[in-house]
Amino acid sequence: MPDIPAFSFCISNYTLMKIAFHGAARTVTGSKHLITLDNNTQILLDCGLFQGMGHVTEKLNDFFGFDVKAVTYVILSHAHIDHCGLLPKLVADGFNGKIFCTAATMDLGRILMMDSAKIQMQDAEFSNRHLREGEEMEEALYTDEDVAKTLSLMKIVDYEEDFEIDENISLRLTDAGHILGSAAVHLTIKENGKLTRLTFSGDVGRYGDLLLKSPQHFDQADYILMESTYGDSLHQDLDPIEHMLLEIIQNTCQVKKGKVIIPAFAVGRTQELLYALNGLELKGMLPDVPYYVDSPLSSKATEILRSHPEVYNNGVKQILKVDHDIFGFKGLRFIESIEESKALNEDPRPCVIISASGMADAGRVKHHIKNNIGNAKNTILMVGYCEPRSLGGQLIAGKKVVEIFKDKYEVKAGIQSIKSMSAHGDYDDLLKFLSCQDPEKVKQLFLVHGEYEVQQHFAARLKDHGFKHVAIPEYHQEFEI
Repeated sequence: MPDIPAFSFCISNYTLMKIAFHGAARTVTGSKHLITLDNNTQILLDCGLFQGMGHVTEKLNDFFGFDVKAVTYVILSHAHIDHCGLLPKLVADGFNGKIFCTAATMDLGRILMMDSAKIQMQDAEFSNRHLREGEEMEEALYTDEDVAKTLSLMKIVDYEEDFEIDENISLRLTDAGHILGSAAVHLTIKENGKLTRLTFSGDVGRYGDLLLKSPQHFDQADYILMESTYGDSLHQDLDPIEHMLLEIIQNTCQVKKGKVIIPAFAVGRTQELLYALNGLELKGMLPDVPYYVDSPLSSKATEILRSHPEVYNNGVKQILKVDHDIFGFKGLRFIESIEESKALNEDPRPCVIISASGMADAGRVKHHIKNNIGNAKNTILMVGYCEPRSLGGQLIAGKKVVEIFKDKYEVKAGIQSIKSMSAHGDYDDLLKFLSCQDPEKVKQLFLVHGEYEVQQHFAARLKDHGFKHVAIPEYHQEFEI
């Protein structure tokens, strides 16, 4: 496909509203988009942590690119850390306005941000215990006190509620079908006597998701910020997931007598895996080996999802009629303590370990990979998108040697991937999400949350579907709309 220009837009003499892209710009992480009105009101859409960006990750998370104290409001699309994970730093650096989100996003955000602070502190402590001469001490970005203050600023907005933020700004959230509580953000902004309708997709889920309802349609927008993670891909059907899991577990645990290590995000992906494994048990096909979820956060997230059955799709509701616990099965154990986690690496018996984080760049799974990557009996199974520079991304790319905790490890374990488990929609899903829009009425569509080459392909596809003005913002680039 031909290259797509980095931006294509018209400047009006009558509109002074601006939007700047301070994260998830030509990459899939660190979501932050700042709207500035002519009266200097500033609305920040998401405030995500950069993850998996290699050695520049820390620098990216240290620098917002805007005056934190000038931000008036924050609207949070969902609770994944690459969308909410820098909120506590924003607050620590001086933000004191309201943060608007769904109730479930607040529930999940609480445990995810607290866990993020804990992981950062633990990883910093681990690194500091292994400092080499001349290296500086590492510090966590924020504390649990910062997280607590962040939570105190959150204001719940229900799906499909027309919520008035102030006299010039109205907010409506619709279900994005990505994770529990995820929302597309729709703003109606009154400025200089005219109304501007702006939609931010957040992360768009799949139509026909294993667990959740499909993304909702939304009213016509003038401007759209659209995620593009899988803008050049079509996922496989969801149905074979159980079969693929069964095949991998049988081959690794029963034939090779090894371990299956599955990096999985605590919210969404872990519950999908448990649901699929539970499906195998219901069919009498689940291999008889121990299954561990080694993530206290995943345990909490699973309980939160259990408490929100209203988000389940009709297929899950049918299963609930015959199985009251869709996330539980024989042989499953949730690991809580660090001591129990370490003991898994000392136990030579075949097993399946599901552990956060999904990109394998942090958390307990990084230790499990370190301890199992050098044995050909084992399998590391990736079940979602990984930023190419992350540890998971390097493994998917087939690197023979990877760096873990500053040491080099030869990759001898088998590396496999189930791409169809992504919570992000493919290009068919994204186009279906936009199908409720009249492309002629969309003045500008900005592609965010995607790798640049993928975005170029998706932009070309969008133009074929009638969207004439498609922009691919650069990091910190500002547009007048």
